Amino acid sequence: MTVDTRTVLRAFSAIAALSVLMATGCSTKNYVKSQTTPIIQHTNELDDATATNNRNIKDVDQRAQTGIAQAQSSADTATQKASQANQSATQAQGSAQEAVNRADSLASVVKNIDNYKSVADVSVTFAFDKAVLTKPEKAELDKFATSLGDLKSYILEVTGGTDSTGDANYNYALSQRRADAVVQYLASTYNIAPHRFYLIGIGKDVEVAPNTTAAGRAKNRRVTVQLLTNTTSAQGAQAGAVSQK
Repeated sequence: MTVDTRTVLRAFSAIAALSVLMATGCSTKNYVKSQTTPIIQHTNELDDATATNNRNIKDVDQRAQTGIAQAQSSADTATQKASQANQSATQAQGSAQEAVNRADSLASVVKNIDNYKSVADVSVTFAFDKAVLTKPEKAELDKFATSLGDLKSYILEVTGGTDSTGDANYNYALSQRRADAVVQYLASTYNIAPHRFYLIGIGKDVEVAPNTTAAGRAKNRRVTVQLLTNTTSAQGAQAGAVSQK
């Protein structure tokens, strides 16, 4: 009985020790869990806050970049408009100066131009956007050619014009073609030397009638030829001069 009692006591002791160990292990785990859980929660909260801050920073940066891009675009647009306005002003000034040069250029190529007087003139008109002489217009030029007579010292100033329709540069070229058509007809029909002609294409710069009506625009689609001479014998030619304005 003694041996069995000691054995039982040892068994009970072992069980008790095991129970104590197990209880201690559970307590330790519970303690560790109770300590680490708040840390994990706090860490998660920090992660969430960091992610939120990063999103906010990224959003602010995107808005700032968008604002900068819009401001740069507005500045570029303003610069482009200012450049276009300056270019338009320069072109307008150049066109005005060119018109002045066209009007004054005869004086620069003819010596003693003040001694020349206009003794006859004629105007012929053209269809819209055309530079072809019609039979009635040729007949008017034929009448004008008779005023040349036996003149030796004269100049024929041929000025082409257009109405106000269309681009200025196109009209300059069109008015020049109209003047060329008149010169070619007079030169070939009446054997007039090329140096007698002085051509000016003024486009729509100078109007002889208001461009607000069809009739006015038709009159502006013209070529005017002036007979200029510096000889006294021109008085006789003047008496028979043809004038149609």
